[in-house]
Amino acid sequence: MNRATPKVTVVGSLNIDLVCHAIRKPDKGETIIGDAFDIFTGGKGFNQAAAAARLGADVALVGSIGSDPFGDLLRTAIKNEQINSRFITRRMDIGTGVATIVVEPDGDNSIIVVPRANMALTTADIDTAADCIADTDVLLLQLETPIAASEHAAAIAKQHGAIVVLNPAPAQPLPDSLLGYVDILTPNQSETELLSGMPINSHEDACRAAEILRGRMVDTENSAVVLTLGGQGTLMLTETTSELIPALLVQPVDTTGAGDAFCGALATALASGENLQSAVEFANAAGAAAVTVIGATPSMPTRTKVERLLKSRK
Repeated sequence: MNRATPKVTVVGSLNIDLVCHAIRKPDKGETIIGDAFDIFTGGKGFNQAAAAARLGADVALVGSIGSDPFGDLLRTAIKNEQINSRFITRRMDIGTGVATIVVEPDGDNSIIVVPRANMALTTADIDTAADCIADTDVLLLQLETPIAASEHAAAIAKQHGAIVVLNPAPAQPLPDSLLGYVDILTPNQSETELLSGMPINSHEDACRAAEILRGRMVDTENSAVVLTLGGQGTLMLTETTSELIPALLVQPVDTTGAGDAFCGALATALASGENLQSAVEFANAAGAAAVTVIGATPSMPTRTKVERLLKSRK
């Protein structure tokens, strides 16, 4: 990493994850007996902020929680991760976001998210954090909070020269007005298919779909689509290059936090001044490390663990 203290600001969700482990997810109308149950802090915003903080970034999180016991758990977790919580708004009229997650024996998961306070985040909340956003190296966004708030934050960040990274999850149609501020887009395969309007059945399909998405983004030579393809690796498409960066092979136990670890690591590396390829390699290792641990926030890796994985690859 090139810069001593990279600054990352995350605008995003904060949830409590209710995690059930079972042999499989139930069919329609079916009840099955689970194997284990856990409660974890989560939400894409919090997870990605935690990943960036554990990897050495100076992190601020902009979001919204309720005035309930779940909100108390998150406030404690934010403090423990040493994340700047000044811009977390506590709502009196709506509860903290929750996610119910079913994890199967192979690590695959199914998730239902109920956003609650996350969807109460407003452009006024973003204005409160405007100085922080203007001073950041990388602004990291997802889609578990209102698009209007994310777009407003992205406009502030671009005005002050920050890199804007958007993780378009959960998948939904996006306005060109938001994508026009985005430097780095990090969809997975299903998100790419929805956003591009084309199925992906081959490497060539992936490249064409990524090119469609890049055409909707901010028009600079540095804009890129970083398409995560699980065990196949990560497709990095820029103005001049298209490269598949291999995944690191590990034994997965829970894939819940892999994408969030990837995004937090990518933001940290870019904020540190790394080039995109180096940042993607670092993020690949963080995503691989995450799937070896149960739970979303608990799986966000430390720099030591990521660097160990990178060394084992060489």
